[in-house]
Amino acid sequence: MNSTQVSGRKRSISTLLEKTDKSLLLLIVLTLVVLVAFSVASPDFMTLANMRNIAVQVAPEAIVAVAMTFVITAGMIDLSVGSILALSTVVSALVLKTSVDSSVGILAGIAVGALCGVINGWFSSYQRMPSFIVTLATMSAMRGVALLITLGYSIPIAAGRWFTQLGQGRFLGLGIPAWIALIVAIVGMVGLHNMRFGEYITGIGSNEESVRRAGVNTNGMKMIALTLSGAAAGLAGVITAARLGTGDANSATDFGMTVITAVVIGGTDLLGGKGSVLGSLIGAILLGMITDGLTLLNLSPYIIPVVTGVLLLAVIWANLHGVSVAAFVKKRMRS
Repeated sequence: MNSTQVSGRKRSISTLLEKTDKSLLLLIVLTLVVLVAFSVASPDFMTLANMRNIAVQVAPEAIVAVAMTFVITAGMIDLSVGSILALSTVVSALVLKTSVDSSVGILAGIAVGALCGVINGWFSSYQRMPSFIVTLATMSAMRGVALLITLGYSIPIAAGRWFTQLGQGRFLGLGIPAWIALIVAIVGMVGLHNMRFGEYITGIGSNEESVRRAGVNTNGMKMIALTLSGAAAGLAGVITAARLGTGDANSATDFGMTVITAVVIGGTDLLGGKGSVLGSLIGAILLGMITDGLTLLNLSPYIIPVVTGVLLLAVIWANLHGVSVAAFVKKRMRS
């Protein structure tokens, strides 16, 4: 290969790197580093069974992270998803306790999540209340409703129902929750990056007034985003109830912060105007790998939030200061 061809290939790689999201590149490399590190530290980490286990465990977070990407890209936040998930598990279990068809229990769980999202959206969009305050309040209220219904006790779900296959079944060797998360992620990527709704959401996060003057119902768009977040949390609640075989009002206490962390380290701007569904998906997988790896190493479970918090700070710092894999590669190619 002559020098002209080498120079042309370098320019092509450089152009590709410039067009690629730098924060996404950084996240992918970080995920690969964590994967290799835990594979070396624990012989059980890279086994097929453990990879399947991680895929199933991160599915609820990944599903809600996709919807949360729309919310944060629009310049909002939803702190209530963990409480919505818990309420959804309780409602699904209660409906199934009446011996109705399993599909009714699934629809009930998703519907109650969507209803909670509508409540968040109505107050945030049409009553001009900050989404942080609204969802902080509903986070407490919805958890309280779930505890009030159950009095703090879990509600068992009969093992013979096909409802449990939603959380425990497999298709082509992979857990059904992982397949659901993959489908939701694909739909989310198309919706955010290839549809007008995604363009409106991104525009609202960047400059809501300009989008409103262009004739877009910005309040309606924001309400849809929060409704989708609630529905996604409801779906995650249904999957959680099916996997654990119980409806528990005390479940998912740190769920909301995990989801938001996954979205932020995935490259979505907390101030709005920029979002990446793929980044959120990889972020959820990365956090799941860290949790699983630390567990396999028999480390204290209390170290997990410490590592997650440090990781969040490190990724945000790297993005703010322009530290990127792309810049490093370009520098090496010039030398």
